[in-house]
Parts: sequence; structure tokens; C-alpha cells
Amino acid sequence: MAALRAAKQALRREIKRRVSVLSEEEKLRQSLVVSQKLFRHPKYVSCQRIAVFLSMHDEVRTEEIIKDVFKRGKSCFIPRYESGSSHMDMLQLRSVDDMKTLPLTSWNIQQPAEDDHSREEALSAGGLDLILMPGLGFDRSGNRLGRGKGFYDTYLERCIRHPKGKPYTIALAFKEQLCEEIPVDANDVLIDEVLYEEDE
Repeated sequence: MAALRAAKQALRREIKRRVSVLSEEEKLRQSLVVSQKLFRHPKYVSCQRIAVFLSMHDEVRTEEIIKDVFKRGKSCFIPRYESGSSHMDMLQLRSVDDMKTLPLTSWNIQQPAEDDHSREEALSAGGLDLILMPGLGFDRSGNRLGRGKGFYDTYLERCIRHPKGKPYTIALAFKEQLCEEIPVDANDVLIDEVLYEEDE
């Protein structure tokens, strides 16, 4: 276990280094390429209830995706992470303007406030059709390297127990986040697909 943890930590540092040298323009360019791939994806086109992460500086930008979700009349859910645990809920976002009013956490992520009880939690009602997954690294087999907090792995376990079952999962990645092989253990949940800009 200690060896696996060390391998993951080393890989996290390496991927962070790779992404840190990308310019803002390059991150935006790749984000738009990945977004366009998503917009054509059958699972995205057909889904009604979708969970989308609000991107951090080292992740594929999701703002255009959120705008598209509302344009197509889908229900959009966003994460609320509980600091100090691995618990996360997916709460309904009402509009693009609603997103702009969300408070910032200490990690510099926008999310609904702890005392905001007005939003539907995805699993308390109709479940989810699709989850867009963030992460630090991915391989082509669908293995994901997260930030080590376990939020998404724990949430997917909850999804599996929901009557609707596990939603389809698509990771959004810069090509610099692709790895030959991600070291994983039994708790790491496989992703169905990773979208990134492929070299022609």
C-alpha cells in the first residue's frame, strides 16, 4: 500500500509539472476541442441529468459545457465537497447566472454554501445519466488518478446503490494528463471513457 501511495504521489507531481507549463491560451484551446468532442458524444446528446465539475486552474475548462447543458434544456448538477471528509453531493445548478453567485471555498472552487438546503441532490431524486469527471491523470484503460481525497470514488459507490445504477462516466483531460499506466487499487473506480485532443 505504501508503495502504491508513493507511486501515485510521484505521478501527481509529474502531471502537475506537465500541466503547469501550459499557457492559459493552450488550456483554453484544448478545452474547446474536448468540449466539441463531448457535444457530439451520443451519451451527452441523450442524457437528461448530468453532473459537471467547476474547473480549477489545472483542469479542462467546463464553463462552455455548462452553458451548453442549459441551452439544451438538461438538468445540471455540480459538486459540493465536504472538507475534512471524502463526502460529496451533486447539487442542482439552476442557471449560468446561478453559477456566478456561488461562494468560493478555501480551495478556490465555487460551490453551493454548506447551509444552502434549497437545491436538489441528484441521488435523492432521479439519479444521474452522466458524470463528467475531473482528475490529475488518466490512462487509456479508464484508470484515473485523483487528488487523493476520494470524493468521486465514494460518490460513484453511492451511485451504484441508486435504483438508476451507475451513470456513464466521461473524464475530460488535457493530453498532458494522459499516462501510459495509472497505478490503482481496489477502491479506484474505472472511468468509461476519457476525452482529450488526440494527435492526428
